[in-house]
Amino acid sequence: MQLETYISDLLYRYECVTVPEFGAFLSQRVPATIHESTNAFYPPKKQLSFNEQIQTNDGLLARYIADVEKIPFETAIKKITVRVKSLKSSLTEGKTLAIENVGELKLNNENKIEFNPSYHLNYLTNAFGLSQFVSPAVTREIYKEEVEAIEKVIPLTISPEKRKAKPYLKYAAVALIALTFGGLLSGNYYVSKINSHNEIAQEEANAQLETKIQEATFIISNPLPAATLNVSKQSGNYHIVAGAFRVEANCDKKVSRLKDQGFKARKIGVNKYGLHQVVYASFSDRNEALRELRSIRNKNDQEAWLLVKDLN
Repeated sequence: MQLETYISDLLYRYECVTVPEFGAFLSQRVPATIHESTNAFYPPKKQLSFNEQIQTNDGLLARYIADVEKIPFETAIKKITVRVKSLKSSLTEGKTLAIENVGELKLNNENKIEFNPSYHLNYLTNAFGLSQFVSPAVTREIYKEEVEAIEKVIPLTISPEKRKAKPYLKYAAVALIALTFGGLLSGNYYVSKINSHNEIAQEEANAQLETKIQEATFIISNPLPAATLNVSKQSGNYHIVAGAFRVEANCDKKVSRLKDQGFKARKIGVNKYGLHQVVYASFSDRNEALRELRSIRNKNDQEAWLLVKDLN
């Protein structure tokens, strides 16, 4: 019995998956993060942990095995018990247990189970299709010379001087007012020009970031031509998800590729993160959907998962 596969399946939908008489695998949602030194963006995810103290059978794992393998609930419990004995025996012998896409278990010097989680799979379904990417640091040019020119615009001072001719004083006052007003206009011009340059730099930085996000979402090296097919409308609340894309054009190409492979692929709309979702097929019967999901994971895509949602 592939107990590890069943644990991995359940971690997509539940925060706690208990293996009776062994321990519980827990998941906790963590937000998206940015590494300050490398400028790497990490999407939100579920962080896995293991608690050896939680061993009470809540029936979740046994019911899931019974549904998938079409066996009685009691038989599923017996299979779990046999598998747990084998796991404990391997740990006692000093072996490291590798649970695919979940993590590794081993005994420490105090005979306590240590768990090292795997980072190959993100169990947060809302973040499906989002991957890590690195963005170049945003730099903005400082127009030092123009700023220095602004700082040089200061009021003019005229040393007091006695003049016998009254008209010269009047002309000097007029000249002073004109120069001061001109200096203010010049200062406003330079300030406006710097603000304009800063806005352009900000727009360029945003454009670079958006390009990186779209490139990190999904890239198809050999795009296929668009095709129009007449297909019958699918129904059902059980959908096998193939991917989610920020760019709708990539979403359409994914649907076309899956249809060429014989799947009844289609788009089911946009999730709350603004990503276009693609499914292999939709089913009205839950057991039929689970059988197809297992077949797709074994033959086509290990990261396919089951979405239960009423689209009407």
